[in-house]
Amino acid sequence: MAQNAPRATKAERTAAAREKARQMREAQQRREKRNSLLLRWGIVGAVVAIIVVVALIVVSGNRGSIPDAGPAPQHGNVNGGFVLTKDGLQDTQAHTVDVGKIPAPAATGSDGSIVPAGVKAAAKGQPAQIVVYADMGCPICKDFEAQYSGYLNGLVESGKATVEYRLATFLDRVSTTNYSSRAANAMACVADEKPEAFNTYLTQLFAQQPEEGGPGLDNATLARIAESAGAPGVSSCIEDGKFRPWAKFTNETFNKYQVGGTPTVYVQGKLWDGAKQPDFKAFADAAIKG
Repeated sequence: MAQNAPRATKAERTAAAREKARQMREAQQRREKRNSLLLRWGIVGAVVAIIVVVALIVVSGNRGSIPDAGPAPQHGNVNGGFVLTKDGLQDTQAHTVDVGKIPAPAATGSDGSIVPAGVKAAAKGQPAQIVVYADMGCPICKDFEAQYSGYLNGLVESGKATVEYRLATFLDRVSTTNYSSRAANAMACVADEKPEAFNTYLTQLFAQQPEEGGPGLDNATLARIAESAGAPGVSSCIEDGKFRPWAKFTNETFNKYQVGGTPTVYVQGKLWDGAKQPDFKAFADAAIKG
């Protein structure tokens, strides 16, 4: 016959109730802690997702959505260049550019070397032709400008030569924001709206060139420098990337003609080889006289 368990005392019942209440409190605290952690990690995950989406949008806007065709800026020629003359930037007719319609090279050597379209010796009695391929993010281009811009400006102002700048953008590959293309677009905006400030802006952008491999100057800074160079009112053109197709086109000429690197300079149709003749001025003087 089963025996009944002895009845718990009042003190034992109180202790058991307290222990059960303690266990319930600890369980609730564990649930609250777990929910708090889940909430925090959920917020972190949402923030990361937003950052990823924004980054993808920025990358898409910078790299994947530039049209192959678009308008050329005023004073931009059919070869993607801006020509400085003693009277200012050379006038050009309104036209459009298309990366699928790169002009044929001026010449192709038996060794496979290519002379870009539009590169040739000027006729006797005319200002000599100098063509410079540069990238606004290129440190060596910055050094070249610092060393020879005074010499080149002197040739232009005296009427002895014209200097044509073709702005490649291949250093976008080391920029997180496609700085080379954005800077080339900014140069085109100035050429289009304030051509008299083009050369000053070129000089100032090279002088304030950001470190290679970083994000580069933002669009607001590009516009501020343009204003200080005498080209106010181009901020919307810079921000909208109006001439990014133009920059894309010019870089495609750089690729198609296998220019290779920057700065690359032609004087009267002759390619300057800095390794063999480090003194560009001596090379240019000889080519102009020749």
